[in-house]
Amino acid sequence: SSRAFSASSRPQNWLMPKGGETKKSRKGRPHVATGGSTRGTTIAWGDYGLRMLDHDRRISAKQLKVAEDTIKQRLRGMKYQLYKRVSANIGVYVSGNEIRMGKGKGSFDHWAARVAVSRILFELKGDLHEQVVRDAFRLAGAKLPGNHGFVKKGDAPIVGITQLGNGVTLESLKRPRKQLPVEESTETIPPTATSTTPTSTASPPAP
Repeated sequence: SSRAFSASSRPQNWLMPKGGETKKSRKGRPHVATGGSTRGTTIAWGDYGLRMLDHDRRISAKQLKVAEDTIKQRLRGMKYQLYKRVSANIGVYVSGNEIRMGKGKGSFDHWAARVAVSRILFELKGDLHEQVVRDAFRLAGAKLPGNHGFVKKGDAPIVGITQLGNGVTLESLKRPRKQLPVEESTETIPPTATSTTPTSTASPPAP
């Protein structure tokens, strides 16, 4: 049976990678953008979002699925669109209990996602009241590890843990924290002393 032509690609499973892993993943830590990148910290498609507020969190695919089902259960019967901004593409390998150290990482256990601080997890769009969406995200955040916050479309992006706006710009974050005036900087630098070695004059020999 032939499939009908479609210009859009098939939806991928966000709870596991398509091709698996070629080698076992290390535990690792989420990358924290300190060079000025704000990717993944703002709303892209929806009107409201759920944001991670903790550092170095690894969320399993089962926990992400439970959070998604919690949102759908709270918004049952309403018209909305839910967007997932993270994917579980990191394999977690464990060894059994009472196993001696060494002999490899163990066998595959589950898929997980590394979520950095200030990263958006879910986005929601629809004709819904803000308080209803807040309640749905509150219930979903209780099913996930760490602390989470509510974000709306148009909120300022975040660099690391610093939110832009209210006088804080990307240029000001890249600037050095303390700048010395030109006069003060010249006074603190001592002048280099030139060392002179005395020349010994030998007396002429006696006749």
